[in-house]
Amino acid sequence: MALLPLDDTRTRSILDPVQLIAALRQAFIDLRNGDFELPQRVALANSRYLVMPTRHRPSESLVVKTLSLVPGRRPMIGGLVSWSTAAHDTSVVAPAETITTLRTGAITGLATDLLADRSASSLAIFGAGALAADQVRFVHAVRPLRSVTFVARTPARAADVVARLRPELPDTEFMITRPADRELSGADIVCCATTSEEPLFAADELATAVHVNAVGSFRPAMHEFGADLIDSATAVVVDDLTACMVESGELIDGVRAGVITPDRMIELVTIADSAPAPTGRTIFKSVGIAIQDWAAMDLLARAALSA
Repeated sequence: MALLPLDDTRTRSILDPVQLIAALRQAFIDLRNGDFELPQRVALANSRYLVMPTRHRPSESLVVKTLSLVPGRRPMIGGLVSWSTAAHDTSVVAPAETITTLRTGAITGLATDLLADRSASSLAIFGAGALAADQVRFVHAVRPLRSVTFVARTPARAADVVARLRPELPDTEFMITRPADRELSGADIVCCATTSEEPLFAADELATAVHVNAVGSFRPAMHEFGADLIDSATAVVVDDLTACMVESGELIDGVRAGVITPDRMIELVTIADSAPAPTGRTIFKSVGIAIQDWAAMDLLARAALSA
């Protein structure tokens, strides 16, 4: 069997944000229809090493991601994602960091499209690491952004991200602030892409109508928002309830504190193609599931093999 390796540059040249969001939306619809074989992912060394396989039954395609997560390392994410199918004699491999940041951006874009007000145009984003640039790109793909404010402990890192984004989004105003100087009341959308163990903000700092995406934390000890935000939310949407009840410190603690019960959380599969009109404060929490990698790799592989 032949192997087609694709690097970051080639992968990004193929995976257009609008197309990837559409592919991810369809993947969640397929999941609802029972089209995926989706084993629980294997987590080793307190989730420092992950193996995430999934098979899409209609297309007989298999995607497996193996990665390591080392906070403080640059890049934090390392590993590979492979795609193969019985219909092709070539397997496609891409960097895990690239696929992870793109599919995490896409899930944020999809959730924002479903839950944020149609007129939303201002974004506040916590974090300036590997996920940050694609969070902005994919939010912008569904809600053209008038302004983006980075809340970063290391402003120089945020400045590097802004330097990459500014040529892509010439009509967007970019600002950088330290956490102690943050001002969130004017943000229509808030993205959290950190590994913080403490909530990044209090609920009363936010507008009464705001959409929050939280995609950075992936262990029970990590918390990007607190129980006060959950208590004030009109809707709490998750990518996968079972996974979040094992890995999302925010939601695990929210259940323990009695501010929410699992049956009040909405799984993305139920609203992927028909979300209700958003009102008030909405939350989307993602810890990542393998069909997100499948959506990105299937789109990537089929385009690369047909080129």
